[in-house]
Amino acid sequence: MHFLKDESGAVTVDWVVLTAATAGLGLAVVALLGGGFSQSSDNLGAALTDMEVAPGFAAPVENTPETQPEEGNNEVF
Repeated sequence: MHFLKDESGAVTVDWVVLTAATAGLGLAVVALLGGGFSQSSDNLGAALTDMEVAPGFAAPVENTPETQPEEGNNEVF
């Protein structure tokens, strides 16, 4: 009757149930939110398709008084 007192099988069943519940919850979230992400992805793809990309690099800007930031202004250009 050692088999009836052994609880290691019960722990395994608990882990299987918890893992299945977690996977099911993940699938439910993906099913509920999938349409919204798809629409956002389509909008982003359309916006990127319409953008024009320069074929090369921009010419470097020389450091002149007009192009230097004001004293104390640490903004990155």
